Amino acid sequence: MIGMLGLIASLILLMYLTMKGVNIIIAAIISAVVVALTGGLNLETALTEHYMTGFTNYFYSWFLIFLLGAVFGKIMQVTKAADSIAIWVKDTLDPSKAVFAVVAAAAIMTYGGVSLFVVGFAVYPIAVSLFKVANLPHRFIPAALVFGSISFTMTAPGSPEIQNLIPTEFFGTKPTAGGIIGVLMAIIIMVTGGILLSRMVKKAVQNGEVFSLPNQSSNEETAAALEEELEMQRPNAASSGNDYPNVILAILPLAAVIAILNTAANFTSSTAAALISLTSGIVLACILMMKYLVGFWEALAKGAQDALVAAANTCAVVGFGSVAAQVAAFDTFVDALVNIPGPPLMGLAIAVTLICGITGSASGGLGIALPILAPMYMSQGLDPGAMHRISALASGGLDSLPHNGYVVTTIRAICGETHKRAYWPIFILSAAMPTVVLFLAVILYSIF
Repeated sequence: MIGMLGLIASLILLMYLTMKGVNIIIAAIISAVVVALTGGLNLETALTEHYMTGFTNYFYSWFLIFLLGAVFGKIMQVTKAADSIAIWVKDTLDPSKAVFAVVAAAAIMTYGGVSLFVVGFAVYPIAVSLFKVANLPHRFIPAALVFGSISFTMTAPGSPEIQNLIPTEFFGTKPTAGGIIGVLMAIIIMVTGGILLSRMVKKAVQNGEVFSLPNQSSNEETAAALEEELEMQRPNAASSGNDYPNVILAILPLAAVIAILNTAANFTSSTAAALISLTSGIVLACILMMKYLVGFWEALAKGAQDALVAAANTCAVVGFGSVAAQVAAFDTFVDALVNIPGPPLMGLAIAVTLICGITGSASGGLGIALPILAPMYMSQGLDPGAMHRISALASGGLDSLPHNGYVVTTIRAICGETHKRAYWPIFILSAAMPTVVLFLAVILYSIF
């Protein structure tokens, strides 16, 4: 009983500390200490063996993916290729389609393998321009960015995002695993989310909401300064033709990453295919946009730093999960999920989405759940492709709770908003609705 209470308390503590802004590495170690002490584990063994084994094993398996993905994102940023794509989407869709333009710009880049945070910072100035012209509430920009970045693009078949690659290691599958049902789920999330976001924005406008920068009503001077800064960052029509690469050149590296990944995966492991595709994307971007490439070595250095931080943060969560997995209460928890009445895939779906929600990390949750759950479900003779896609979809649901790192960064650092103003649309689009689609996928995979 104490062990179960300790497990629950440690999970709540991890979520609480993360939401309070405590560094995730520190929060994970503190939570690991709590679960070890209440679970009857030797503290030294829990930290030096279980925690560090989980930490280092995840780092060993996935750091190169983090590294190349971060470097690719920085190259796309410094060559202004990301800006070029955002400008093209803005110019292609008229201001009345501002919401869809922001979602489309974010989706194109993330499905092509560009780092989430690069996408957020690149698209935000364009989003401000579009929302201002269309006089739409600024508080919906974070939802548009998050929805375009981490919903259908992260979990769809063929995506180069790590959440679609991790299941390949445990189920022996390819990035395209899940077949037509996986594609259908991605389309449902994309279309349904687009409709919901459009209706939420329309309702807000009907209620009298208009465009205004954060704090504009209470601090005109600060808002004016922010607007001036955005104007300096925002590309304009006069410069977009000369100072930014042609959009075709900008998109080619993204298309190459997707094509090479899903071709190479037929001849080698999915991890190797991802490394080959991302390296190819980096090289191609450098060659095609050499004219715009300034500070190459600095971009590599910054990409490496970003990769270390992102990987270490995720490893910390996985390390905590490795400690939690050693206590008897965790086995009880897993057994309860595995034996949930209904389709066999239901337990896998619920377990992954709960763990991702608790940790606030899709990749971290997968890193904790799949080493334990995958062998159990593989032994039942279930379709590996279905398990892969269910796992990926489950990672993209409750992970978007308020303490998720990308959600916090997008709302606060990128958009200057608050959770109170901006989070509810994000919850609907990137947590509630994808979770509903997840259970639809469980039903379809169980039938077909």
